Amino acid sequence: MAVRLMVLLLATALLPGAAPEEDTWTGPLSTRGRYIVDADGVRFKLRSANWHGASGTWNGSGDTADNANHHAGENSGRVPLGLDRAPIASIITGFQDLGINSVRLPFSNEMVRDTQPVADAAVRANPQLRGLTPLQVYDQVVAAVTGAGLAVILNNHTNTTRWCCAVDGNERWNTSQTVQRWEDDWLFMARRYRDNPRVAGADLYNEVRRTVMDDPNWGWGNAHDWFAASQRTGDRILAEANPNLLIIVEGINWTGIPVDGFAHERPTLRPARTLSHTLVRSGKLVYSAHFYDYTGPNHSGATGVGETSDPRYRDLSAADLAAVVNRDALFVAGEPGNHFTAPVWISEFGVDANAAPGSSQRAWFENFVNVLAAADADFAYWPAIGWAESGNEWGLLFFDASGRRSGLLDDADWRSAAWQRLVTATAKQGYVTPVPSRSMLSPDHGDFVASLRMRAQPDWDSGARKAACPDGQRLIGLSHTGNRGLCADFTAWGSYQVVRDERYVSRDWASGWTKLQCPAGSMLIGYAVRGAAVSSVLCGTASGLATDTGRTVWFDRGDNRPAGNPGGDFASGHYKGQCADGEYAAGVAYTGRLFSSRTPDALFCRSLA
Repeated sequence: MAVRLMVLLLATALLPGAAPEEDTWTGPLSTRGRYIVDADGVRFKLRSANWHGASGTWNGSGDTADNANHHAGENSGRVPLGLDRAPIASIITGFQDLGINSVRLPFSNEMVRDTQPVADAAVRANPQLRGLTPLQVYDQVVAAVTGAGLAVILNNHTNTTRWCCAVDGNERWNTSQTVQRWEDDWLFMARRYRDNPRVAGADLYNEVRRTVMDDPNWGWGNAHDWFAASQRTGDRILAEANPNLLIIVEGINWTGIPVDGFAHERPTLRPARTLSHTLVRSGKLVYSAHFYDYTGPNHSGATGVGETSDPRYRDLSAADLAAVVNRDALFVAGEPGNHFTAPVWISEFGVDANAAPGSSQRAWFENFVNVLAAADADFAYWPAIGWAESGNEWGLLFFDASGRRSGLLDDADWRSAAWQRLVTATAKQGYVTPVPSRSMLSPDHGDFVASLRMRAQPDWDSGARKAACPDGQRLIGLSHTGNRGLCADFTAWGSYQVVRDERYVSRDWASGWTKLQCPAGSMLIGYAVRGAAVSSVLCGTASGLATDTGRTVWFDRGDNRPAGNPGGDFASGHYKGQCADGEYAAGVAYTGRLFSSRTPDALFCRSLA
């Protein structure tokens, strides 16, 4: 650790804002508040680029072997783009020269099961890859990137191996396949790279958006619920396949009909403010979002069909752009101490190098880079690689058919100054001190058991919807209606007990109300509901808990929370009660009186010390 800190100090001394020698980082990665850190607790800012191709470049019609039928005429051959033109090692050297420390590596679900060997022409510059399937080539790319000291983020970009992202059968995780297949593929991929600590993350699905008929949603509990699908699959990856991966959840990319007069928008991460993920392993959640100049907060990015009169991001002033990006994404990292607080990775942004001088595209890129730099935001440019002759000038590095490299590092490129400003921007470096965390429980449509220990136990209240804090946290808040809960840090709890009656009530702290109280020496770690009614509470034993005093926190007629509302609005639109940070919840009171729904009315809070 001391050696690592010395390296960091030397790097900082050489160049203000300079990145440390990233090949010294130790996996796995995790999170502390808004920052991603390595296994030593040292900040690891994702400075990334997207190496696309394995997720598909075919446009969906015509002969797949014909380059003209691929996006921008660039036929990847079902593998990361450029393997026909340059050795893997040369491409990775280019990445390192760009100053990135990580690669977002897209794949398709079809690729996972594709047994047809790649064409020799697709790997012409890498003959060692001949005869391999697309997945086996992907394996070799992962090994080469991580072997060079860079992190890899696995990105499920598409269902089918074709270009994304219109109405193309890849709109949702379950558009062209079953949910079961999607989950099984993720477990397969997570297990496949479990022994490689530099395979750092699982980016669950790319740009979740509307089909012709249906919108995705965040928390409705149906087959289109992206919140529920990503929550379940993230938990399964961590519990069943690979506990080391960051779980990366992108916001919703588009809802509504893109026609003037109809509701339509790009929700991005706004829904996380009132409904956030709580994973079974704390410190593993990262949120992500995408921004391009030609799209907008209410603009699909289309021209012609699907185009509306809404402004695009490039139409916004620098101040308005910064405000919108913060409102829709960066607030998640920028507002500490909330249930939603997590790192935000802007995992796609980019611009056309052919944008004309003085154009709104150039101004947008400069302004957007300034937003990222000012926020110290993690980022990933799209794309890393392109073909020199295609006319598609969005890439950072280009290779021609002979293997000659061009682009940002080799030619005059107006993006160069902004790119250097971004990768060398002053950033939080070094050891990140652990910060208190708070987590939301939302048994809105079913169980929300975030405790691995309780998941391994028998059903403690059969037929009820159950909620339990992650291991290492305690229940600290409840909503009067809506069934939501808030958890906060605690070191550990021992045995557990389910309480359904008043047998452990030590004094009448809510006269006339039914009280479910934990035994002495234990605290609330979960609860169960039937409909809106409290069914039972879950208590965990802990040492050092005060048991002789306590206070009643009523919240049946208004919010009753500590000053500043620590944790944020964990039950939007509902009254909430919350113990102080130095307290634990020892009981819940409700009433069964006429017209009452037996919802929580009060908490019994006691001192932790």
